[in-house]
Amino acid sequence: MVINIQPDEIGSIIRKQIEGYVPRMRVVNVGTVLQVGDGIARIHGLDEVMAGELVEFEDGTVGIASNLESDNVGAVSTGDGRTIQEGGSVRATGKIAQIPVSESFLGRVVNALAQPIDGKGQIPASEFRSIESPAPGIISRRSVYEPLQTGLIAIDSMIPIGRGQRELIIGDRQTGKTAVATDTILNQKGQKVICVYVAIGQKASSVAQVVDTFRERGALEYTIVVSETANSPATLQYLAPYTGAALAEYFMYRQEHTLIVYDDLSKQAQAYRQMSLLLRRPPGREAYPGDVFHLHSRLLERAAKLSSQLGEGSMTALPIVETQAGDVSAYIPTNVISITDGQTFLSADLFNAGIRPAINVGISVSRVGSAAQIKAMKQVAGKLKLELAQFAELEAFAQFASDLDKTTQNQLARGQRLRELLKQSQSTPLSVEEQVATIYTGVNGYLDISNVEQVKRFLAQLREYVVTSKPNFGEIIRSTKVSTEQAEVLLKEAIKEATELFLLQDR
Repeated sequence: MVINIQPDEIGSIIRKQIEGYVPRMRVVNVGTVLQVGDGIARIHGLDEVMAGELVEFEDGTVGIASNLESDNVGAVSTGDGRTIQEGGSVRATGKIAQIPVSESFLGRVVNALAQPIDGKGQIPASEFRSIESPAPGIISRRSVYEPLQTGLIAIDSMIPIGRGQRELIIGDRQTGKTAVATDTILNQKGQKVICVYVAIGQKASSVAQVVDTFRERGALEYTIVVSETANSPATLQYLAPYTGAALAEYFMYRQEHTLIVYDDLSKQAQAYRQMSLLLRRPPGREAYPGDVFHLHSRLLERAAKLSSQLGEGSMTALPIVETQAGDVSAYIPTNVISITDGQTFLSADLFNAGIRPAINVGISVSRVGSAAQIKAMKQVAGKLKLELAQFAELEAFAQFASDLDKTTQNQLARGQRLRELLKQSQSTPLSVEEQVATIYTGVNGYLDISNVEQVKRFLAQLREYVVTSKPNFGEIIRSTKVSTEQAEVLLKEAIKEATELFLLQDR
């Protein structure tokens, strides 16, 4: 069968195609690698690249444009950069660094690019957030007024943390900074608080230990772990806290409460210094670049208590900073202290003396104060602060005095028992009603009859007795947030009965 096609028909078809043709232009911004080394690439030809834009190298490695100079662009690689070659092409993507976000991230361990590293497969996500987002403005915020219970008596009674606050945890290495932060995460079980733990430059074994603790205690189901270990590229260690903040913000703007721990910002600053020096930026104090303050301020300002119009979601930040030999006047510690709403100082001397958590109550402070405490806690905490302050003064004086009057001896004995009361084992956070019962027992002299060595054991038994025999006490504190007369009567009965039982056991 032969089909005869007329030339006129072919001409009309071609004419229609030409008339209906819409020109499509695709402009691709491409440059060439001039020099590469130590994870830094100098690129020529990327004329219209944005600061912080993602660029893609020929081998598929992704970089971030950091230095925009007149004749070249300095980009930092998010990989090890070993397969990037001089003379290779680089393509600008037109995107600022962003990560996928969704509820599916809960219970997962991810890296600074929000890619899973726990071997449990891909994480489904339909939304994206920029790693660097602007912090909520003044109108978008409201004052901190709700408590965020850490489960640690020393903090919740004297250095209270509120939802939306930024409380710095500062101290020398090996003083229990991570333990304080992880205990706070464990205590959020059942409190409807989503937690994000960001590990920056930590040993992989330490991160694995923290994840195991969360899994064993059922905390992983409401926690996201963002980890960039010590062998990760400096770029990823620098990005990890921003990734954690973006994940926490996703939940905050959905009217939920979040808690984020940055462990620790000293290592992020060191990674940023390494990056900046390799990019040949001018060094400042302690060889840190001039914008190291902005590095932390733009991160920590994202923590906020949102206004009623925005749904009252909150993001509470617990940044950790490591000091050298207790020097809080070093560059990074002073920077972060000036940005945060208070600091919890952990002392190596107290830690070595067996006082754990090793919180130095004298120089620790919360700038939110009692606004972040329930009334029941305020009723007992004021007296505890006063007693401990007087004890610290007397203890220093008593070292030089040979004979002390009876009142002074009693005050010293009370102070020793109160200090014992603040000691807590790791991973044993206490509920607010247990804390109120514990502090009430100490400040009202009910511990004075027992030896200092017995205080911890007696209090553990008392708390157990209150929970099992006087459940109404806990219900009153939880529902009314006030230590009512009825609650006080129940507590006094519990203390009396528990003391009798304790004395019977010791006979």
